[in-house]
This record gives sequence, structure tokens and C-alpha cells, in this order.
Amino acid sequence: MSGAALAIEIVVVFFLALFLLHRYGDFKKQQRMVLFGTLLAWYLCFLIVFILPLDVSTTIYKQCTLDHKPRLPTASPLPSNHTMPNMSITPTKSAPTPCYKPWSYIPDGIMPVFWRVVYWTSQCLTWLLLPFMQSYARSGGFSISGKIKTALIENAIYYGTYLLIFGSLLIYVAVHPKLRLSWYELQTIGITAANTWGLFLLVLLLGYGLVEIPRSYWNASRHGHLLIKTYFKASKLMTEKVDAEENLEDVMEEVRKVSECIKYNHPTRKFVDTILRKCPLDYQEKMGRNMDDYEDYDDKQSTYPTEKSLVKLHKQVIYAVQRHNRTRVQWQILLQQAVHLEDVSKNEISSSHSFVHSFPPSEPRGWFSRYVYTPTVEWYWECQLKRWCYRLLSVLLALFSVAVVWSECTFFSTRPVLSLFAVFIQLAEREYNYLYIEVACFITIFFLCTCVYSTVFRIRVFNFYYLASHHQTDAYSLQFSGMLFCRLTPPLCLNFLGLIHMDSAISHQDKQQTAYTSIMGSMRVLSFIANGFYIYYPILIVILCIATYFSLGTRCLNLLGFQQFMDDSEMTSDLIDEGKELIRREKRKRQRIEDGENRRREWKERYGNPREEHAARNRNSHEMKETSYSDSVTSSSSRQAKYSRSAGRSERDCVELLQDAEPLDFNAETLTDEPLDSESSRHVGGRYLSMSSSRSRIFDDV
Repeated sequence: MSGAALAIEIVVVFFLALFLLHRYGDFKKQQRMVLFGTLLAWYLCFLIVFILPLDVSTTIYKQCTLDHKPRLPTASPLPSNHTMPNMSITPTKSAPTPCYKPWSYIPDGIMPVFWRVVYWTSQCLTWLLLPFMQSYARSGGFSISGKIKTALIENAIYYGTYLLIFGSLLIYVAVHPKLRLSWYELQTIGITAANTWGLFLLVLLLGYGLVEIPRSYWNASRHGHLLIKTYFKASKLMTEKVDAEENLEDVMEEVRKVSECIKYNHPTRKFVDTILRKCPLDYQEKMGRNMDDYEDYDDKQSTYPTEKSLVKLHKQVIYAVQRHNRTRVQWQILLQQAVHLEDVSKNEISSSHSFVHSFPPSEPRGWFSRYVYTPTVEWYWECQLKRWCYRLLSVLLALFSVAVVWSECTFFSTRPVLSLFAVFIQLAEREYNYLYIEVACFITIFFLCTCVYSTVFRIRVFNFYYLASHHQTDAYSLQFSGMLFCRLTPPLCLNFLGLIHMDSAISHQDKQQTAYTSIMGSMRVLSFIANGFYIYYPILIVILCIATYFSLGTRCLNLLGFQQFMDDSEMTSDLIDEGKELIRREKRKRQRIEDGENRRREWKERYGNPREEHAARNRNSHEMKETSYSDSVTSSSSRQAKYSRSAGRSERDCVELLQDAEPLDFNAETLTDEPLDSESSRHVGGRYLSMSSSRSRIFDDV
């Protein structure tokens, strides 16, 4: 089993990172370099989290072998008049060592090389490559050289800040009389600077996650609270959706003007064609119908847009299309959640103990739903068991959060040992229970990573950084999340090793160091960071947890004008009522569509076969007549359709009244000149910057 556990975890972690990337990214449309960079960043961070428990168990085994190393007994001095008999002396056998190799033992020499490759690759990604790829992907340039130039200009201030911080630490070491500058110490300074920045952000995110994750599961067990919060989200999302649609309309209007201004033989027409390919398909068709390709451009005209303005327009189109698609998909998902929660509320008071859905599932039921997850089982799970499971999980997570907060405030105390995680690991170390050590380490570090990473996935910086599930995350946000993961994971692992007293730079114990801490160098090069900031700064997590528990950040954002969900706010009540009305309107619309589909299905079952036979019998006889007639009336019918709005509207109203006696809701989106069949006129999502169809070069249209 030597090295087998390491190989298995490397493969498992790869598929885990691939699954998460598939959930948030889009393998079919997004550019390969964006996906590869994000996948590599996530994969390396998850590797550190999963492999570190194996490193801890291997280090404990090595410490055990050093403590129980056999030694020859020393001979006692003999008196001077004592004569030795003529006999051979056999050395005394030492007691057998109780140490044994763990099942996941990793041979010597593998872990140091593995950690160096993983750590330095992740650091190069987060500090050099991913920031450059972010600016490259967000650029609206039309050539590789233009995008590279834009990326270098945007990152000049970014890289200058790094040099300033590193230079300050370098001057401190150079002036210090007891320190000598060497390559090893310069490397340690760079690692210390990166970990200090990561620890500063780590405590902020961890303080939020330790409180919010247990509270979120407790609130999930309260169906009424979850339903009104869904109404609140629906109201806010509808506002964002309308704003995204209006923004898209404005940008498409600018694109139309530019497309009509720049003719087919203009030198910058190829840039306009690139912009048009990023627009939704229905807008492309409308703009294509209005083009007059026979007109040449006038060289004397000086009002043509410049290449710089086209680059700016290209960037606006990418952002507007991606935001419109994201809000549209999120609205459909939120609508399904609201309908499901309303179904749960209705079935809770039902005496039949059989779960009834408001709308039948779109897909046919599989064998699992027919034989295992039956309506009765679904009722007991959704209405009875699920809430208690969530409450139990919430209590367990809350206890774990309290243990983490206590350990963060006391991990620097080695005599007595106050950190709870250090106590558990040391008890298992005495019994050499390596499996328990690995499981305890994995659960602890997994909980810490869940608190930090979930906050990264929940956080939203306006509309520039937003991780949206169901393949709706743009390239910029994916790469930004990879940068955050690479910066947060190394200090998080060092903090975990400090909690279990496996970091000698913090615990000041003469013990065998892990291979992971060996690549970090001695943090004592900068004593004010190792003995001050690394020890006392994590205590601030108590203040952050208290602030999160009382929702101080939410209240501050609400005072600044950002609507947040608060139970005692009048604005929240208004938004809940608005969201409830929006969900009710969408349900009525969906119900009318379902009724229409059912009536068409019944009509087809009753009269479908005779109608098809009659149509097939007359198709051949009328084919030539229809063809000639359609050619003659195409031009006249197209002109007449423009002026037939009133007739089409009245006829449409008659059909709607025949389908459903319920009065129709007013919707401004339905006031169009299109035919009754709304499926053919549905907006089709366009492509954004990282979804270009061009695959000739890996950096084209990232």
C-alpha cells in the first residue's frame, strides 16, 4: 500500500475539481484556456487539502521511530581489583519498538518534491498567470496583440503593489543586523508575504462561514422562513432581470447603429462582424435584414467609429449578453424552487400522506421514483424527516464551529494544551491510531475549507465577480475564484497545522516537521510576523463571528441602500409581497401553457390520425399549386403583415379566451407584432467573450 493512497487521492481530487467546474462553467462554449487555468487552480488547492492528512500521519510515524530508536546500554564501571572472567559479552537486546507503518505511509523523498511542485505552481498561477488571463479574457480587443497590451497595462499597478510589499520586507531583512540575505531567506520572505495576505483574508471569510453555515441549515429546516426568503430573492432577481434586458436593448441599439454606419467594404467591418457574432441570434437576424450591402462607404465621411470605440462596444456586448443569459436562467431556477416550497407548504396540512405536485415533472419518472422514492416516501421526507435532519446537522456544525473558535484563540498554548484538535490528535498519537488521525485531520480541514470556500462561492462583488451555478459563471469570475483559492489554501493549511501543534514555528516544540512546513522555510526569519501576527490575529475571529451572528454587515448594507433580507424591515415586507405576486403570475402563465398542451394532446389523440391521412392524401395534389401561389404572394403578404396588428391582436385574444376563462395578466413583453406561436420567437442566448465559436487558436476570443 506504499504510495497507493496518494495515487488514489490524486485521481479522486481531479474528478471532484472537474465536477465543480462543470457545475459552474460551460465546457461546450467557454474557451479551453480559461477552463484549463481554473481547473488547474482548483485541483491544486483541493490536492493540498486532501493530501495534508497523509503527510501528518507519516510525520507522526517518523517522530515515533526517532523516539523509540534502539540504543546500546552503557556499561557500569568496574572496581580496579576485579578481574574479568574469560567469557564473551553479548549486547543486551533493546525493547522492541511499538511503532508500525500506517496503511497510507508515503516513502521518503516523495512528499517534499510533491509539495514544492504543487505550492509553486499554485503561486505562479495566482500571482502571475491568472491575473493576466483575467484581463485578457475581459478585454474587448480584436487581436491577440491588442488583448495582451490591454492586459499588461491593467496589471501594471497590480504587479507594482507586489513589488512594493516585497521590497519593504527586503529592506527590513537587509537592515536587520542578525539576518543575512541569501536565496533561502529571500524565498522565505516571499512565502511569508503571500501567507500574511492570505491569512488576513482567511480570517474574514472564516469568521463569516463559521456562523452562516450552521444558521443556513437551521433556516432551511423552517419552510415558512425559506419560502418568504425565496419571495424576497424573486423580487430582487426580477429587478436585476429587467435591468439586464434593458441594458441589452440599449447595447443592441448601439450595435445596430454601428452596423448600419459601417458598410461591408469598410476596413473596420471585420470588427463589426466579430461584435455581431457575440449578439443573440434574434438580434443578428434583425440587423442582417436591415443591411444594405450594395452601398459603399464614403472616404470623405469623418463620423465613422474608431477602433477604440469598437473595442469598448465589444466589451459592453460581452458583458450585457452574459448578464442577460445568467439572470434568465437564474429566474427559471428560482421559480422552480418557489413552486416546490409552496407544494411542501400545501402538502404539510394534507391528510393523504402522499406528495402532490402542482405541475407534473417534465421528464418521465424513472425506476427510482416508481419503486423507491414514491409519493408517500417523498411526503415523509419533505414534510417530516428533512427538517429534523437539517436541524441535527445544524447543531453538529454549530458545535464544530465553537470548537474551531476556541482552538483559534488558544492554539499557541502548548503547556497546558488548550486546543481541542491538538488534544484529540495527541491522544490518538499515543495509541498510534493512524486511521483516526487521518480521519480527524481530514474532517477538521474539510470543515475549515467548507467555511472558507462556501463564502467565496456566496460572495458577490456587484456584477464583476459572481459564481453562478448551472454553467452561468463567466470567465472572469472563474479565474478570480481560482486566484482566491490559491491564495487562501496555503495559510489555511498552516493555520490547521498550528491548531494541532504540528508547526514548530508557532508551537516552538522540538518535533519532527511535516513535509509541507519544510517548503515554507523558517517563519522565524520575520519574528514580528511569526510570533505576533500569526498567533494573535486569528483571535479576531471571535469579533467577526459575533458580528455575523447579529447580522451587523447586513444591517450596514441595508442602511447604505442595498436591500438585504431582514425580518424587521418594512422594505423587506414590500419586496416579499412583490415577489409573491410575481411567483403567482408566473404560475398562472405556466398553468395556461400546461392546459394548452393538454388540450392539444387530447385533440391529437382523438382526431390526429384521420387528419394526418387526409393531409397526406392531399399533399401531392396541392404541392405544385401551393408552391406557385406562395411565390406570387410572398411580397404582398410581407407588406400586409406590417399593418395587421389590430386584426392579429383581436384574433389572438379570442383564442386566449377560448383556452382559459381566467383573465390574462398584463405583460409588456407580450405586446409584440409577432404571431401567436411564442416558441418560434423566443430569445436565443448569444455567445459572450469566452464562448466564441472560433477555435483556430487557443487565445482567440478567450
